[in-house]
Amino acid sequence: MNLALGKRLAVVMVVLAMLVLPLASFAADAAADLYKSKCAMCHGPDGKGKMAGTKDLGSAEVQKASDTDLTAAIAKGKPPKMPANEGKLTADQIKSLVAYVRTFKK
Repeated sequence: MNLALGKRLAVVMVVLAMLVLPLASFAADAAADLYKSKCAMCHGPDGKGKMAGTKDLGSAEVQKASDTDLTAAIAKGKPPKMPANEGKLTADQIKSLVAYVRTFKK
């Protein structure tokens, strides 16, 4: 009886994993699409900085910034060039961009 319960639990865990993994992939794709539409025009598709004065998002300076600092930079902007996105992006979208910026780490 205990073995049967263990097998059922294993099956449930596999099914849950099959449901969750595509959602994680979808979230990553959504963050990449959001980055491409809102950030890549200045920071470049690879985050290295396309326009003069933009930060290399993979640099130690950016990567050592806290999530709170990156969230504030995205939401409030960085004058004079980086626009504020507060009110244009949801809190969840900004959070996903912070996570995406972390993928540029060198």
